Amino acid sequence: MNKEQFSKVFPLGTHLCREPMPAMSEMKHDMELLKKKGFNLIKLQENWMLDEPEEGHYDFSRYEELIAYAEKLDLGVYLGLTCEQAPNWLWRKHPEARMIGRDGLPVSYQAQSTLPADGKPGPCYDHPGAMADQLRFIRKLVTDLGQHENIVIWNTWQEIGYWPDMFIGSQVCYCPNTLAAYRKWLSGMYQGDIGKLNTYWNVKYCCFEDILPEMSKRRGDTPQEFYFHYYMDNVNIANVLTARCAAIKESDPLGRPVFAHKGGPAFASGMDWTYARTQDFLGTSNYPAWGSGHGWDDHKQFSRLDRHDALYTEMWDGLAYKMDYIRSANRPGAPVWAAEFQGGPISTDFHLGRRPMEDDMRRWMLTTIGSGATAISFWITRAEIMAPETNGFALFDSEGDTTERFEEVVRVGAALNQHADLFAQNSTPQAEVAILIDEWKYQQLKSLHFAPNALEYDIRGWYRLLWDNNIACDFIEASQLGEARTVAYKAIIVPLPLSMGDDVARLLAAYAEKGGNVILEAAPGRLNEVAFAVRGELNPVMRGILKVSQKRFTMVREPGEKDRWSQPERTWGEYADACFLEGAGPLAGVKVRANMYYQTFKVDDGAGPGGNGRDEVNLQNSEDDVILHLDGEPAGVCRTHGKGKVWLLGTYIGPSGTAYRADDTSAAVKKLLARCGAFPSHEGKLLLKKRAGERQEAWIITNPCRETVSEKFSLPDNARVQDLLGTAVKLVNGEVEIAVAPLDVRVLIVTR
Repeated sequence: MNKEQFSKVFPLGTHLCREPMPAMSEMKHDMELLKKKGFNLIKLQENWMLDEPEEGHYDFSRYEELIAYAEKLDLGVYLGLTCEQAPNWLWRKHPEARMIGRDGLPVSYQAQSTLPADGKPGPCYDHPGAMADQLRFIRKLVTDLGQHENIVIWNTWQEIGYWPDMFIGSQVCYCPNTLAAYRKWLSGMYQGDIGKLNTYWNVKYCCFEDILPEMSKRRGDTPQEFYFHYYMDNVNIANVLTARCAAIKESDPLGRPVFAHKGGPAFASGMDWTYARTQDFLGTSNYPAWGSGHGWDDHKQFSRLDRHDALYTEMWDGLAYKMDYIRSANRPGAPVWAAEFQGGPISTDFHLGRRPMEDDMRRWMLTTIGSGATAISFWITRAEIMAPETNGFALFDSEGDTTERFEEVVRVGAALNQHADLFAQNSTPQAEVAILIDEWKYQQLKSLHFAPNALEYDIRGWYRLLWDNNIACDFIEASQLGEARTVAYKAIIVPLPLSMGDDVARLLAAYAEKGGNVILEAAPGRLNEVAFAVRGELNPVMRGILKVSQKRFTMVREPGEKDRWSQPERTWGEYADACFLEGAGPLAGVKVRANMYYQTFKVDDGAGPGGNGRDEVNLQNSEDDVILHLDGEPAGVCRTHGKGKVWLLGTYIGPSGTAYRADDTSAAVKKLLARCGAFPSHEGKLLLKKRAGERQEAWIITNPCRETVSEKFSLPDNARVQDLLGTAVKLVNGEVEIAVAPLDVRVLIVTR
């Protein structure tokens, strides 16, 4: 299979092997089975340490043999690099290329195999010699192996990142090369003017060479801290990705696509938007049964996990949320790869996970397709042979030529390939609602002790609230707010906006001015873009639009005096009792639970920003006024701005999506979004997501309930409909009626 053939199929693949490799005969045997069953792709993961054991002496013979055999079988090859696993000669040649931890000590770990972390953290590629040797190796690899036309795609980084906290117990990198690169980047940020930096950071450096990141044990909350972490996450890693991609493109005679993939999205962070723009696109790993939600979730409060709750969380959280996030991080129209997909039981040390069955594989694959995946590549073909993942993850067991889960993957994959023009393309329509991601906010709040978990949890809860209400959503990074396509969103939700710069506030205001709806949670811009307190505790741009001043900002107890996220009470009176904010005006008749904090306001009726406005609610107000109240005090407002509106909610709504769940908040979210012009894709218990091609649509229908649900869906005029997997479809008067079993997913192909 060559590049042109590959572009016309849905890529269904599996990772054939990683180091240490099984016997060549076993791998060839498995390739024959895969081809016979309809797979069109295998992944090979190369290993720099083994492929150039002595400088300038290359051995690609194993890959040559496997790629040639795949070519004989008409299988495409997906080839991934493992350049963190550097050869020993590199460390001898460039001892100063070792990363330095936050504790000031060099990282001595030298990976001898791809487990446990594919060589992470690897050398510091801010070292020019190490970078040059890496790129020379990549060019040689691509030049030699690239002669095989059945290599159809390159992967520059197996699960992007250094993972230092996990594997070496210290953040990286504080070596002289990285610090010099960091200072150079800072100088560019401030046009070489140390005075500008001093003013912005509220410091007094003499020169950029004096600047050092924090290296104390306690993570700080100063610009010195989060600017450095922004650099490491968004500049250092991006530079490596960019350099690898460029080396491949200049060496590949056939110009095949280049991508990289994450172990999982960096939820709440914008770094995935950065990485996606260093490659042709960005993918992610998908291991839904590796966990079941967050410790604050309702279903995690019991001693034993409920089957339905756990499996449903795998779907919406472990798969859909992840793929929608990565899909959004990519350029519009770019591929969306499930670059590693769970093929068998999770196995870590002595902890063996459940063995996936046919319904698991079907549920996982179709849920992932529903969130826009354009390819699925399973990890791994045959059971792992190496600790700490022995006998896990694979489509096949350690012996035998099939399993029930493998046969279901084959069945679903064959059905997807019958409609490759729909599923192999990025055919997910732009949603009507987007959740705002802001990398600078993420970096600032990550420096605090409580806020990082709260931010991530809030965003995740908003996604669940939209999912439950059948409202599709995208994620948009703050840097994209000025793009033309932004105006197509009916609403942009801004979760936990404690930190907000004037630049982001102005972009949001411009979006509203053109007709959009900005939905702000409590205390927008309490901190500015460098984490200093704002007088009045509200961003001045938003305060000017909303015409409010703060009256109270108070921590609020959790229901039942629980402490899932509540910080220890230092003394009496810090917390208000658990409560709901009551709707008014356009939100009359609904209420929302107050989570974490609530905020009340004085509303300016024309007196200006001095705070002399009213602090009581007129419950007969218009839409352009108070929308939430607490004990008679305004706790939410709406203001017209240009052609659109800005809505301020005086608490954090997201946690109600997953903790202390109640119908009240979900109904309030649905009503609020309806006021913004965003409506459910289907009214009923079944959940509907769509993929749309030129003449066909795929309707991905999920049953989140504990019982079988049968519902009707209206079809376009003169449309034909069929079930993706061949189940009978009932048509009555232009409607299709389908029954969906609990936690099952059905896909209808609707042809116009």
